[in-house]
Amino acid sequence: MKTKFNLESLVRENIKALKPYSSARDEYKDVNTSEMIFLDANENPFENGVNRYPDPQQQNVKELLSQVKNISSKNILLGNGSDEVLDLIFRAFCEPNQDNIITLPPTYGMYAVLANINAVENRPVLLSTDFQPKVTQILKEVDENSKILFLCSPNNPSGNTFTIEIVEELLLKFNGLVVIDEAYIDFSEQKSWLEKIAQFPNLMITQTLSKAFGLAGIRLGVCYASEEIIKILNRIKPPYNVNELTQQKAIERLSKIDAVKKEVFEIIQERTKVVEALKEIAFVKVIYPTDCNFVLVQVDNATTRYEQLIAKGIVVRNRTTQALCENCLRFTIGTPLENQQLMKALKEISL
Repeated sequence: MKTKFNLESLVRENIKALKPYSSARDEYKDVNTSEMIFLDANENPFENGVNRYPDPQQQNVKELLSQVKNISSKNILLGNGSDEVLDLIFRAFCEPNQDNIITLPPTYGMYAVLANINAVENRPVLLSTDFQPKVTQILKEVDENSKILFLCSPNNPSGNTFTIEIVEELLLKFNGLVVIDEAYIDFSEQKSWLEKIAQFPNLMITQTLSKAFGLAGIRLGVCYASEEIIKILNRIKPPYNVNELTQQKAIERLSKIDAVKKEVFEIIQERTKVVEALKEIAFVKVIYPTDCNFVLVQVDNATTRYEQLIAKGIVVRNRTTQALCENCLRFTIGTPLENQQLMKALKEISL
């Protein structure tokens, strides 16, 4: 078990001293509001469904997430997309022009972007050729100012899941925060790391309603961590960071979890069909294993094939500029009809 981890030592000094903003809706607790008259927040009093400020703690959404994910609502923070959640983590724990983070390319590009925005050094350590973290090399990059290690698992853009043994070793040996980005976990056979939060005090998990839940348009990201970490993030989050319409739509979707599971099942079935069909395309050189709603493939010339698909009205992602992804295209799994059209186009341009 980890013995060296000290959360307090990771928090920025100005954050420790910060007095959080108290919104109008935060100043009374455990009160039945159904019959109350609200004259506290300078809102327009004429009811239209969104004339009032939203719940700053998004309690109804958290309660549903708590049931779906089997975790206490006290371990949940919601943000305006996962990008806001990630930015809050930087601002709470990384001292500008002093601290550093470690990322594992090829990976989600916003980690490096947010590091630059927050004036935090990014120390990239390439994944292995089979897209797994290289523990020894990672730990060599660590010093007393290494605050966060980002693990995207299942990984974007490679699509694979990191092995349990490697992740556990990093959780035990890295004394900063280990943020596991599980945006695609619902498409994987491997279990979420949510059940290990109590075991690893430095573990943080980010998820999203943009992928499996089909709610990319509402921008709702989720962070799961210890109560202590969540309390720190709540101190610095904007008071009304998740709007009322987003909360309503999230509640509606979370209340229909069986429909979500059905869609995920269909996407996984389509993924299998797409992978099999790709084996028949002459210019496809490598099809990488995937636990996501996309598949990464290496082709003869990614830029040429990308442009040919654009000409046929199909947009995919050209990842050839990413580390270890030379001449690689990433195909999102679409509807059955969209996947059929993709395969038809690939066959036509391969002639």
